[in-house]
Amino acid sequence: MEIPASVLEATNADATTFAGELRILAAVKFYEMARLSSSKAAELAGMSRVEFLLNLGKYQVFPLAQELQELEVENVSSYKN
Repeated sequence: MEIPASVLEATNADATTFAGELRILAAVKFYEMARLSSSKAAELAGMSRVEFLLNLGKYQVFPLAQELQELEVENVSSYKN
């Protein structure tokens, strides 16, 4: 992916650093949107799953949100039965 020099200057980052940040941001967003599991998002971000989950707070994303939603659905289903 080519990143315009003006964008790199505006973010005060070199191309490698900026690309790494983009990978992490994409991983966080895909996780937040439930398009990737935490383990796959961590793989995209280039870090361990635990490290990824611990870093979600920096991006104001609640870790394990998907897991909690699944538990809520299971609880609602069990109450209906």
